[in-house]
Amino acid sequence: QAHLVESGGGLVQTGGSLRLSCGASGLTFSWYAMGWFRQAAGKEREFVAGISRTGGNTYDTDSVKGRFTISRDNAKSTVYLQMNSLKPEDTAVYYCAARATKVVPTKREEYDFWGQGTQVTVSS
Repeated sequence: QAHLVESGGGLVQTGGSLRLSCGASGLTFSWYAMGWFRQAAGKEREFVAGISRTGGNTYDTDSVKGRFTISRDNAKSTVYLQMNSLKPEDTAVYYCAARATKVVPTKREEYDFWGQGTQVTVSS
């Protein structure tokens, strides 16, 4: 069974940076498109960024463009989310997700496997 574990969350001031990691096991990582989602308190879980199996294609939502970068290391079975210029509205639990597909999904229901999430809090 696939297992995804996020790490790297924490408390940071506005304008700061964090790098989230998501390690995968129990699956052939290079077969899977990967995504990062986030869920703020009282809100729906939303797509943040996604990356194709080889890393050749990436997608991100408008609110994080130019600030967040998704990347992956297939040799380490890990996907990353570099977050710069953080804002209080980025505060949320961040989840990674996986789907064995060529096209990067952007909808929550399209992903098969999920991590447990890591909390990111940006103070003003």
